[in-house]
Amino acid sequence: MKAVVWNGTRDVNTVNVPDPRIEDPGDAVIRVTSSGLCGSDLHLYEVLGPFMNPGDVLGHEPLGVVEEVGPQVTSLSVGDRVVVPFQISCGHCAMCGTGLQTQCENTRVEEQGMGARIYGYSSLYGSVPGAQAEYLRVPRAQSNAIPVPAQGDDDRYVFLSDVLPTAWQAVRYADVPQGGSVAVLGLGPIGDMCCRVARHLGAGQVFGVDPVAERRARAAARGVEVFDSSGGTDDLIGEIRERTRGEGPDAVIDAVGMEASGHGTARFAQRVASFLPQSAGAKLMETAGVDRLSALHTAIDLVRRGGTVSLIGVYGGMADPMPMLTLFDKQIQLRMGQANVRHWAPEILPLLDDADVLGVEDFATHHLPLDDAPHAYEAFQKKAEGMVKVVFRP
Repeated sequence: MKAVVWNGTRDVNTVNVPDPRIEDPGDAVIRVTSSGLCGSDLHLYEVLGPFMNPGDVLGHEPLGVVEEVGPQVTSLSVGDRVVVPFQISCGHCAMCGTGLQTQCENTRVEEQGMGARIYGYSSLYGSVPGAQAEYLRVPRAQSNAIPVPAQGDDDRYVFLSDVLPTAWQAVRYADVPQGGSVAVLGLGPIGDMCCRVARHLGAGQVFGVDPVAERRARAAARGVEVFDSSGGTDDLIGEIRERTRGEGPDAVIDAVGMEASGHGTARFAQRVASFLPQSAGAKLMETAGVDRLSALHTAIDLVRRGGTVSLIGVYGGMADPMPMLTLFDKQIQLRMGQANVRHWAPEILPLLDDADVLGVEDFATHHLPLDDAPHAYEAFQKKAEGMVKVVFRP
């Protein structure tokens, strides 16, 4: 089958790899009909390269059709259309029972000290073959394949694998009061969807911040008040405060993470880590503060006293400097974590009907074959060609 594989820093291509097969009685194999390119895939493209191995299959946002099931899988049948959450969970441990599938006790990557395994996302998360491929093996399929209606374009449901629950959790964690205010830093796919979810859930003021004009225009078209961060953040912080009684918004969502532009030494450290031998680069990433924290610092500065910062952008450093004095003095609540897809799916799935209140059916800007993956990764990283959300069609 065709699959998108990682070869090295900023080097991916589409090659033929062996087809997946049933390896455990609880497995299923799906034929992938759509698979997203996620902003966090760009972390593997460069920053988290020390945790990758040549030939790793990328991708974690699949929708497809069941081709084969193991003998223990009774909830699925061949021909069923399913969306697959990006993390693998068991569905019955204490963590899964409380809705924290990302902390599943039976799929954690204990040797790395990390949470639940993730498709196509480095040795940190189990080196599980990913979903930017023609076929995908789904372990623990009873818990990890969500049946969706057979009718409707793929784009109606594929974002339930990651984008929708990630944005939904970010907004829920932000705890925006009805009629309250929220600022979203970063208007890539997750930030854009956060704005849509916040408006749907009753936020009175939604501010979107991004340096890319096309992304700001996309959010503004859906009623978001947008701000250009390309010239720095001091002026926009003042402008947003003016619109919130001089206090700042009730909540700020950081949808940027380690891709944020920031201090030059942090960027240099990231680049150094990505080009070092694997063991040395991994050690640097594990022990040094190598994130560019400008978005998180902006969130802490911008949010009102007693407000909430919801962190959904991925960070990778283990010793990043945090402004603890400000966090404590402003009595800021800070919530974060990978999205617990199965926990939020029941709230989201009813919204994926013909009314399309979240605008999922035209959310993707590009639909591409797997063979175009090298160009897609490069253009997406450069924020070129109006590329906001890519869906591969194997």
